[in-house]
Amino acid sequence: MRSDIKINRLYEENYNYQNSLMKIIKYNNANDITIKFQDENKFRKNTTYQMFENGSIKNVYIKEIYGVGCFGDTKIKNKKSYDTWKHMLCRCYENSKKNQTYFDVSVCDEWLCYANFEKWYDENYYDIDNEIMDLDKDILVKGNKIYSPNNCIFAPHRINSLFLKKDKKRKNCLLGVSYDVKTNKYKSQLNHNGKKISLGYFNNKIEAFYAYKNAKENYIKQVADEYKDKIPKKLYNAMYKWEIGVND
Repeated sequence: MRSDIKINRLYEENYNYQNSLMKIIKYNNANDITIKFQDENKFRKNTTYQMFENGSIKNVYIKEIYGVGCFGDTKIKNKKSYDTWKHMLCRCYENSKKNQTYFDVSVCDEWLCYANFEKWYDENYYDIDNEIMDLDKDILVKGNKIYSPNNCIFAPHRINSLFLKKDKKRKNCLLGVSYDVKTNKYKSQLNHNGKKISLGYFNNKIEAFYAYKNAKENYIKQVADEYKDKIPKKLYNAMYKWEIGVND
């Protein structure tokens, strides 16, 4: 065979190791080809014919993380952002089977692709001294069940903890209220920096709840003021506007 004859492999098709169909859309030589995956994302990749032939080219849009997430066209440059993304998916699509808190929580379509989440993370993440930073989904929008760019914000763990509700321990009681058998009254308590502060005993649970509501909302404002110059303004504003309802 003459060595100067150019092999035309344009439009050849093959399946990769993920069983994803790919097609050669540009062929310069065996070491310089462009393939395009034939799925809805049409991901293109510059590669070699050998990798095309042996099927070793990765389709970065295959949903291989908990059956819902894909990497997208990016490299993991920031492991913290990847870990945050993966833990978010795990809470919603793996641990939700065990943790009822997340049984009806989901991630928006945009964030099912790590490349999209990574961009948002890089634009929105911030540090405060040595504090742990949490990805929160429902301080900005109370009761929100979807992780998405518009609903989420990073918050120091101390702030995020102010909004956690331990439903299993509450049983049928209102938030911040428990029944005291010895006094035959309802006790109201506030968790203040890890310590429980008694707000008093009341004849009925509604009175006890409103004592808690008033104290907790004021405490949230107090903490917001402590962090005022360290957190995003929209987080500060959300904390100041926060209202605790009897059905929370």
